[in-house]
Amino acid sequence: MEFEISVDITAPPEVVWSVIADAEHWHEWTPSVRGIRVLDQGPLRIGSRALIRQPRFPPAVWKVTALDAGRSFTWKTGAPGMWVYGRHSVEPAPGGARARLHLHYEGALARLLAALTRKITNRYLGYEAAGLKKRSEERATEGPHALPAPLAPASSRR
Repeated sequence: MEFEISVDITAPPEVVWSVIADAEHWHEWTPSVRGIRVLDQGPLRIGSRALIRQPRFPPAVWKVTALDAGRSFTWKTGAPGMWVYGRHSVEPAPGGARARLHLHYEGALARLLAALTRKITNRYLGYEAAGLKKRSEERATEGPHALPAPLAPASSRR
């Protein structure tokens, strides 16, 4: 079973990636995450693990299984019979970037769990897409990645 959402963001892809890759701060921009504790030191890499706490779900350890730095990562959680893969990706798009958030359920219990959590999963993906957009666009207007402010019409620049 698959769940996916994409969102266009008025920010450079590297800004969006910096927000996605900073998992320990996700709780600051999405209500679908209470907290994330990265269990391994260093930058995001294959094998990195994080303990994620979400409302209405038990705490879960997610492990990075694929990484294309600056573009995407996939991580998984679960147990034999029930695996959930989460993929977060960023690509250039007109006006900035497009982020895709994708969940894939796999295993003997996958269809049942996906059906039972369908509504909340779609709601959480919506929260995450909206929060990622807001946080990335805020970051794009500050610091070294700030987008230039549009020029005012000549008549108002006197």
